[in-house]
Amino acid sequence: MPDKFVILGGKPLFGEIEVRGCKNAAGPILAATLLTDEECVIENLPLVEDILNVIEVLKSIGAKVDWIGERKVRVKADSITTQDMDFTKISKTRISVLLFGSLLPRVKHFKISPPGGDKIGLRPISIHLQALEEIGAKILRTDDFYKIDCDNLQGKEIILGEFSVTATETLMLAAVLANGKTIIKGAACEPHVQDLGKMLKNMGAKIEGLGTHTIEIEGVKKLKGVSYSVIYDPIEAGTFIVAGAVTPGEVKVKNVDFNHLDLFLKKLEEIGVDFKKDNNSVTVSYSPNLKAAKVQALPYPGFPTDLLPIVIPFLTQARGKSLIHDPLYENRFNYVHELRKMGADIEIVDPHRAFVFGPTKLSGVRIETWDIRAGACLIIAGLMAEGKTTIENIFQIDRGYEKIEERLQKLGADIKRVS
Repeated sequence: MPDKFVILGGKPLFGEIEVRGCKNAAGPILAATLLTDEECVIENLPLVEDILNVIEVLKSIGAKVDWIGERKVRVKADSITTQDMDFTKISKTRISVLLFGSLLPRVKHFKISPPGGDKIGLRPISIHLQALEEIGAKILRTDDFYKIDCDNLQGKEIILGEFSVTATETLMLAAVLANGKTIIKGAACEPHVQDLGKMLKNMGAKIEGLGTHTIEIEGVKKLKGVSYSVIYDPIEAGTFIVAGAVTPGEVKVKNVDFNHLDLFLKKLEEIGVDFKKDNNSVTVSYSPNLKAAKVQALPYPGFPTDLLPIVIPFLTQARGKSLIHDPLYENRFNYVHELRKMGADIEIVDPHRAFVFGPTKLSGVRIETWDIRAGACLIIAGLMAEGKTTIENIFQIDRGYEKIEERLQKLGADIKRVS
């Protein structure tokens, strides 16, 4: 039987919780280790399924990967072959789309299965493939695989049709070893995109414009090995901050970079959350007097789309009508149906918008999650709810949150993993 979470809600949370390394930064950074035949040491890795799957894929193509600390690996990709690539692991995470970019300069000719990941809207990779084709890749899609050939990568100006994080990262990975200059217009500038760029620069890449929507990359002949520490996860930080605000008690969330969450924290302030910032931590207290708000996801530095599901159970306790708007993904509201089972009053207006009416009482029931952030949303709802909540499909949560039940237990939450 697949594992489930069983939560008895209403318990006060007290104590400190440390944010782990950023999953969305760790994946691209691990992919970047394939761009050099020298040794790379990567630390502050989150021990989540998506990252463990990426490491297994690296091993399957010949990279030597050794754990030299709890969250620290040594990678040496001096001999790469794609003949035994682990397509099963690739199909379990969207991070694997980045291998299109990091393998091109090294392997030239290979086949790869489509990436997996969360089922939230269409999420096509056509923008990634088109960008790679513009700099010289030839890509053929068959029933089960992409066949990729490239004898010469040539830099040029690329205009991305949207601020796609993984398309930007995939193109960056390919362009650092291309001939000439690549200019990426419409580039994403999220913190994890910047983190990848910083690592590539440490490896010897010539990159300008990180943190803006225009990135310029002058190709080099060779990259060197590097030691690098992954940034802390702003989405995990936001998740624990919200959990502390909706349950009785007081929680200190450590390893928070305020620059990555400034608009999120401003929105919480507007809603009426009681928190204070100190160095790299946020201490949040139970906040019973919440006000309805409009929350719209936007590309960085806007409100993170991955934190939109996290605040919805929170807004069920706010007085009035809140508007949730996610223009980036359609049909991301699968979790709304689960919240309704718990008693939430939520109206889905269209695939991108929903109204949340509050305050409403939430009661524990049996529910299931469909993606990582929906799972975190439902955990928060379970912590708030009266009675027992059972969450199924929690392998989705394990893909993005490291041992979340054990960490919440240390704060006093009554949450158990059961088979």
